[in-house]
Parts: sequence; structure tokens; C-alpha cells
Amino acid sequence: MRDDLILEDTTLRDGEQTPGVALSAKMKVQIFNALVDAGVRWIEPGIPTMGGEEVRALKEMLERRDEVTLIGWNRGVRSDVQRSIDLGFRAVHIGLPTSDNHLKNSVRRDRSWLLSTAQDMVKMAKDQGCFVSISAEDIGRTEPGFLKEYAVAVADAGADRLRLSDTIGILSPSQYAERVRAIGSVSDIDLQAHCHNDFGVAVANTLAAIEAGVRYFHVTVNGIGERAGMADIAQVVMSLRQWHDVDLGIDVTKLTALSRLVSEACGVPTSPWQPIVGPNVFAHESGIHTTGMLRDTSTFEPFPPELVGGERKLLVGKHSGRGVIAHALGEYGADLDADTLEALLRDVRAEAIALGGTVSPERLRELAGQVRTTARP
Repeated sequence: MRDDLILEDTTLRDGEQTPGVALSAKMKVQIFNALVDAGVRWIEPGIPTMGGEEVRALKEMLERRDEVTLIGWNRGVRSDVQRSIDLGFRAVHIGLPTSDNHLKNSVRRDRSWLLSTAQDMVKMAKDQGCFVSISAEDIGRTEPGFLKEYAVAVADAGADRLRLSDTIGILSPSQYAERVRAIGSVSDIDLQAHCHNDFGVAVANTLAAIEAGVRYFHVTVNGIGERAGMADIAQVVMSLRQWHDVDLGIDVTKLTALSRLVSEACGVPTSPWQPIVGPNVFAHESGIHTTGMLRDTSTFEPFPPELVGGERKLLVGKHSGRGVIAHALGEYGADLDADTLEALLRDVRAEAIALGGTVSPERLRELAGQVRTTARP
């Protein structure tokens, strides 16, 4: 694993390509500022050739280009790249496919065209002083031999970085790592992981790529993106932090707030089970779990919620035990003896089943009052 890893967020480009999501210029800038304030220093903020409101947002973001590296995304078209440069981007990305499937069915070109076009466009952008990133799109269906040939060609042309895009998310972690190592055997060009989540392994693939030697990697907030999305920023950042002691300069206490901001912007609630930032991640209801948590919070949490800006919740429901009920009642339940508490526990479980969920603190007090009344001689 390299010691100069660079996280690049593409929430505002690939993330916004989530079907049904359309961010206003104001919202894009708000998310951009939140990313920068959280410590993200490489951002792919959008697509300049879209024009209109997209460009208005990009211009406002470019005002902070001395604080953060902004990557202008472009199709493999010279006019697109030139527009990004003219807009003020000092770093550009060129999107080109390498698989026969995409060459034939997407751009309707052959490998010879790809190699010459890639080299020409890299040289064009480099001649204007840009940091140049270029894609190998659909690497999962690109023959390893040609992938290596392509990597050598773009490196010879002066590209600073080669993005390895598993465009339809079909690679396993070991397969992705194998491609990273294959390119590393023929070229020393910096590589970037770009993993889609179609089989639920985008985070695993990203980590495998990092362990195999990539320097850069793409993430999005909440893992949003086309189809099943991409690698989630919170999961990758915390995995590297906890497992490898890697500090990427991200203020992890802002991860939960960042997740909520993007969730609200997209109009899609964060899944309760979303790792690191989901509402249920630090929620406990089971009797065994809550008993352990009341004694030592490390028993059923890998790290404290405040580390990522989250909040611990001990809930009362069907699976709760007497301990958490007594804890939830506090002084109000101080006079409950063991038999009364047991009766309350039965009522709580029945109530939770009837509700199909948890019992609120207010309703718990009502049930406790009813049990007290019934228990009186």
C-alpha cells in the first residue's frame, strides 16, 4: 500500500448521475463546500460540456481551486477538453473505453482509433499545462494484454493518471487487484480505482486496488451513482483508518452530517443499515446487546458514534430486556420491583409487536404507570 494515497470524491459527477437525481447549482455548491470543509482535497465536480446551470455551479466551485484540485470530466472529444481548460480547470479527465464491447457498441470505433485518440488528447491537454487523467473504461471486459498496451501508450503520451473503471461492476476484489498489478508490471503511471457496486463489492474492490498499488481512488457520499452506485466515502475512509492506520486528512466527525446533506439533496433517505452513517448503526435493542452496552460501549460497537458524528441510541422494543427498560425509565422506574418489571417487560413486548416497531419513551412511561396501578394491592 502506498503512503501517498489520494481520495477523490465524485459525488457531484458520477454520483449525480444516479437515476432520478438532479442537483441545482446552489445544492451542488453547498455539497462541494461541505466536502472541502470535511477535508476532501480532490473533487470531480461535474461536466463542463453540459453548459447552463452546471457551468454556473462549476465557476463558483473554481473560486476555491487553490484549496482543492478540481477535475473537469470530459468525453473523449477535443472540444470537451478544451472547454474545461477554457473554463479554468487545471486538471482534466478524458473518458475513453477500452473493451471491445464498448468500442463497438458505444463509440463505434476500433482499438487503433482509441490508441491514437487517447495519445492525441493527452498531449493536447498536457501542452496547455494540465494535470491529465484518462480512463480505461470497462476494464472488466478488456483483455489484459490490450489493457497493458493502452496503459503504456497513454503514459508515453504524458498522462499523469490512468483511471481503471469497472464500469458495470463485474470484477471481484482479486480480479480487480490482478489488473492493477498487471499494469504495474509494464508502466509506472499512477492508477486510480473507479469501482461500481453492481455486485455489492465496490468498497472491497477499492480497498483491494489500494492494497495492490493504486494511488488514487474514487468515492461518493452514501455510495450514490449509476445503477447500484459506487464505493462509499465513509466506508472506505473508516476501513483504511481502522484497519491500516491510514489518515487521509478527512475530518471523520463530519461523515454523518455529510451523508445527511447528500441524502436530503437527493430526496432519498439514508438506509438505516448504511455502514458508518446509517441511523441504526449505533442503535441497540436486543437485551443481550443493551446489557453489554450499559456496562461497556465497546462490547457491540467497533468505534464510538461521536467519532463519525453519529449518535448512540438504546431502544425499547420486542427484543429488549429488563435492564434497558429500567435504564430508559430512569428515576421514573426507580420503585419498580423485579415482579413488576417483569410484567412491564411482557407489556412492552406485546406493544412492540402491535406497533411493528419500538416503544417510545412516552408510551413506555404510560405502560409503566398501568403496571403500577395493576400491581397495587
